[in-house]
Amino acid sequence: MLSTEEEHSISHLKPETPAEAPSTGRKSVAWMVMVACVAVFGICLRLWLPVGFHGMGFDEALYRVYLLGLDHTGLVEYDGISQAFLQDQRKPDSMCKLPPTRFLYVYCGWLWKRAAFGDAPPLDVKQPDNVVRDPALVSLHRISILFSILSFFLAGAAAWRLLGQVPGLVIFAFMAVAPLQLHMGGHALIDGFFAFWAILVLWSLWENLRQPNHGGWLTLYGIALVLMVVTKENAFFVFVAVMALLALNRWARFGTVSPRLLLITVGGPLVGVGILVFLAGGLSNLIEIYHLLVTKAEHLDYAILTGDGPWYRYLVDEMVLSPIILCLAIGAGLHLVRKNKPLLFLTGFIVFTYAIMCQVRHGMNLRYGTIWDFPLRALAGAQLADLSVLLGRWRRVGFVAAVVAICGYELWQYRAFFVADGLYEIPTASLLRAVDILK
Repeated sequence: MLSTEEEHSISHLKPETPAEAPSTGRKSVAWMVMVACVAVFGICLRLWLPVGFHGMGFDEALYRVYLLGLDHTGLVEYDGISQAFLQDQRKPDSMCKLPPTRFLYVYCGWLWKRAAFGDAPPLDVKQPDNVVRDPALVSLHRISILFSILSFFLAGAAAWRLLGQVPGLVIFAFMAVAPLQLHMGGHALIDGFFAFWAILVLWSLWENLRQPNHGGWLTLYGIALVLMVVTKENAFFVFVAVMALLALNRWARFGTVSPRLLLITVGGPLVGVGILVFLAGGLSNLIEIYHLLVTKAEHLDYAILTGDGPWYRYLVDEMVLSPIILCLAIGAGLHLVRKNKPLLFLTGFIVFTYAIMCQVRHGMNLRYGTIWDFPLRALAGAQLADLSVLLGRWRRVGFVAAVVAICGYELWQYRAFFVADGLYEIPTASLLRAVDILK
């Protein structure tokens, strides 16, 4: 929970004064109704919003292969899939492939397939009509949709805990229509799935700083760290940011860094690495898998053409895709974070992850920025509420109208990029062509 000082520092985020506010009971009912409306709207978007790309992407094909391999060998012999990957990648002329150590997404897809399709055989996905009917691909798609829904629910809950009811509702709405979140939910891509675990790590870290040695939050934090590590190697970026936030706490005073929190912060990822060692068939295999991934990716033609750029590459991509959100977030970062610890915490996460992610040679892709959707929209919501003060007595009306307008604009952006232009991969050049900056 927030201290009295922090509650006062974010009171300007609530677009109502005590004199204007209805009774507590009526406010609670109205808030619950609005939350329910946003929840239903966000779920419906993810279930029925159209996509422009209907084929099977490179990533999807590999995750499907790993799922089918798991279906064939079983969990105990998963290291056989890792061995096959190593044999292929050791060949000098082999193309860089995603590693089977991105296990949790594949495993969840496999569980869905077993529950929904049982032993149903794979279809020939070279036939276009089979892409949308293949049991393995359908299962992976369903996992992407499920975790896209869970991510915006999780972001809304985290925002409510960090900033309060009204800001939480606004951020809930912004996440419901976030273009990247919708895109990740429309395809068998791992980045939205990974973003869920990153958000859970970030939120549970905050709760543990505010409530040191709370058994429930410590357990949730540890589980989130383990599952994040066995999801994707990008967990390293989040882990670095977590350690940096713990170090920053000495000056920012977000809360208390207890010995148990430090132990779990280190121990959770180690447990995750231990699971990966088992899945890879040994530590040497795991090290070789990541070594081959890094070295081959640096020479992959597609990565060279689309994954490089200056340190501000992600800012350019975010500005093209969600310009209003980014501008509002930058505005909040320039003045609101100084008097608001939750916003400073979220800003620190963006800065620390950005600082390392923009250094990866030939490895920048806006899909990796899904981990910033929640903190960026939290900052944007705070800045919008702060600006609404300028409207005086029309503050509440203007604030609500602005939130609705931004949500509509975000949906328009999704349509422009991912439906009308049919983007699947989203390098900078493709984003710029979608808005006619490049021809």
